Amino acid sequence: MLTARQAAAASVAEVLAALNSSTAGLSSAEASTRLARLGPNAVRTHQVKALAVLGRQLRNAVLILLAATAIVSYFLGDSMQATIIGIILTASIGLGFFNEYRAEQAAAALHSRMRHSAVVRRDDQFVSVDVATLVPGDVIRLTLGEAVPADVRLIETAGLECNESILTGESMGSEKSPNPVADADLADCADLAFMGTIVNAGEGLGVVYATGKNAEFGRIAAGLGERQPETDFQVGLRRFSYLLLQVAIALTLLILVSNLLLRKPVIDSVLFSLAIAVGITPQLLPAVVSASLATGSRQLAKAKVLVKRLVCIEDLGDIDILITDKTGTLTEGRISLVDTVNPAGTHSDSVLRLGLFASDVDLQAGGVSANPLDAALCDAPNALAAVAAARRVALLPFDHLRRSTSALIDDNGKRILVVKGAPEQILARCSMTDPAAQGTLDDLFAAGRRVVAVAVKPAPNLSAITAADEAELMLAGFLVFADEPKAAARHSLTELAALGIELKIATGDNAQVAEKVCGELGLASKGTITGSQLDGLDDDSFARAAADHTIFARISPEQKARLVTAARHTGRSIGFLGDGVNDALALHAADVGISVDTATDVAKDAADVVLLEKDLGVLATGVAEGRRIFANTIKYVLMGTSSNFGNMFSAAAASALLPFLPMLPSQILLNNLLYDSSQLAIPTDRVDTEQLHAPSHWNVAFIRRFMLIFGPISSLFDFMTFGLMLGVLHAGAVEFRTGWFVESLATQTLIIFAIRTRKVPFFRSRPSGLLTGTSLAVVAIGVVLTVSPISATLGFTPLPWQFFGALGAFVVTYLVLVELAKKVFYSEPMRVFGQPHRTRGYQHRVHRRAARFSHA
Repeated sequence: MLTARQAAAASVAEVLAALNSSTAGLSSAEASTRLARLGPNAVRTHQVKALAVLGRQLRNAVLILLAATAIVSYFLGDSMQATIIGIILTASIGLGFFNEYRAEQAAAALHSRMRHSAVVRRDDQFVSVDVATLVPGDVIRLTLGEAVPADVRLIETAGLECNESILTGESMGSEKSPNPVADADLADCADLAFMGTIVNAGEGLGVVYATGKNAEFGRIAAGLGERQPETDFQVGLRRFSYLLLQVAIALTLLILVSNLLLRKPVIDSVLFSLAIAVGITPQLLPAVVSASLATGSRQLAKAKVLVKRLVCIEDLGDIDILITDKTGTLTEGRISLVDTVNPAGTHSDSVLRLGLFASDVDLQAGGVSANPLDAALCDAPNALAAVAAARRVALLPFDHLRRSTSALIDDNGKRILVVKGAPEQILARCSMTDPAAQGTLDDLFAAGRRVVAVAVKPAPNLSAITAADEAELMLAGFLVFADEPKAAARHSLTELAALGIELKIATGDNAQVAEKVCGELGLASKGTITGSQLDGLDDDSFARAAADHTIFARISPEQKARLVTAARHTGRSIGFLGDGVNDALALHAADVGISVDTATDVAKDAADVVLLEKDLGVLATGVAEGRRIFANTIKYVLMGTSSNFGNMFSAAAASALLPFLPMLPSQILLNNLLYDSSQLAIPTDRVDTEQLHAPSHWNVAFIRRFMLIFGPISSLFDFMTFGLMLGVLHAGAVEFRTGWFVESLATQTLIIFAIRTRKVPFFRSRPSGLLTGTSLAVVAIGVVLTVSPISATLGFTPLPWQFFGALGAFVVTYLVLVELAKKVFYSEPMRVFGQPHRTRGYQHRVHRRAARFSHA
């Protein structure tokens, strides 16, 4: 392989000689030999590594605390406590590993589906091959919309421009030429095209000189390592774990010091303090989170939504602004040619013929067009027969700046230049137009038609085309296309509105056409603005325009990305749905990039989420599932922190007042094991419709306040139980511990039915059958343990029937009091779980772009 500077400075012939290749490319046999020797053209392969998944389970503050407590307990002689903690650890790590490993395998399957191809010259003919099989010496073709699959020394170019923002940070296209460049920075090497950059204009031919990790982009991506950047969900989870750790350490030290001051046995005090530290933490939180995400990923897959990373599900639920294209989402996405008319609006076959001249189809051989508009032209009756006599001399391909395609045609010995493109741009380049043309165009736009203008001029002396030649034209007429509104789009828009998602339309189409479609579907619009109106606006003005408008017409790829960035700066979470090369920049800039299975390679690579069907209804299902997962995760967090905090606070107070430990360390841990086991059914629980109407985010301050309000309510009933056991039943140490064990287990387990909803439980919000069953079963198991043959081993004794009568009254009163507290707590004006979103940076974009080359 050559270095970039060597390839840039050398001539094409010298580069080919150094690579032992030619303009005819390699033979299949030689390519196979080089592939075996040099390895695949991949930055890194997407492989499921069990040890890596296991390692991620172990990097958790709560689990580290559990492991440390188990070790200390064992060496202090309490094997029962160490055993119970070991069971909790095994359950949490095992369930988390199982769910994440299975999700990783699903992600690997998704990556394997998203194969990418390149057009390469093998055995002296162009064929399509997987990009992973490219080797140095391969001659490849680059066309509009492709990601450059390897580092390439250009041989031929035709208006070729590449967006190199992934390497340079500059979003403007870089013009390319085959002429050697010596002693220049990489950004100035116009004769090189780099892996991961995007062809946004023209086409070219080049020879591969570096692949995989030896490419410029490969070196950057490989240097970042395997670890993906944290999502907002993961950041919130980590901050919450730190909060628990701080509370646990503070409470443990307080209890330990108070017990030592009361001259209680040192070892018993240490073990009890450690049990309290473990008891206040929701030990199965990692398992509940992974189970929720894994369950959600399976539900999303059934709904035709695929996520590249499991944690992206929660990000999907965060969306409150969705920016999308019009074609294929609001419309059917099936382009059909309706008519070809002259400037006066009269049907004209000659306009069709001129339009075919400037299409991307071979005039003599025909073939399939990748451009839907050109494909619709070619489907017209006798289309290719009408142009068979003509010869195309040169072609200047479409780009998003000129918005036009030009063709130099030899038509029966007469040479003409045909320019086809957006009407606004074409009319501006015409020196001769029919006065009726603008009226015809307005009528077509008002009817919701997509329109392409065609203009010509004599070109007897031209042999090649530049953008400067697209001037002094004469308007020939208009190509009229239809793309009807999608029948199901109106219902999909209603679903998105019900989720509190504001929809914005960013389209390259005309403003009147976009307004017509949106109006027919009932989309409420705050206004329309065009790309030309956005040009030149400073950041503040652009941000105001982004907030004050719904439809953005004739908008460029750079403006789409700027629109996403401006919307994100308001603190809202932005989803962008796109499927074309012109959407790649915006997909990278969005909080959640969304594409479809039929999208261009560039769009799918830039996306976090891939829809198997381009339907806003499918997306609405995905958003609702993301919010459901977060809501269920928060249920566990809120009930765990509040009831655990209350119980452990009660234990701390009781240990300071009683001459004996209020509960044995092993009993505290057994209580938590049973309680947490019942909550593994939370991922199956129903979520109130109201909770899906807006996104929710981690808010540690909210969780802390919830804990400090509802925790003392739990403690109140603990103290009532203490009074019952000591003042009424005159219980000894064993009876006291047994009674509190049962009461504590019952109250903190059954409280899920109140915590899980803001409504009145059971009457207005029913829990899932599995959650109800596991919760009641765990309470029953706790009672049975106190009368079982192993009760003495566990430190329990049977309780009198009067206790259970009082316990029933306590539980009912407790749930009623919590309901009253809920009404007060949630009536306060607040933004639940709200926090600003992080802005993804350069490293995140490189990580996501690295997926493009991660197949081997």
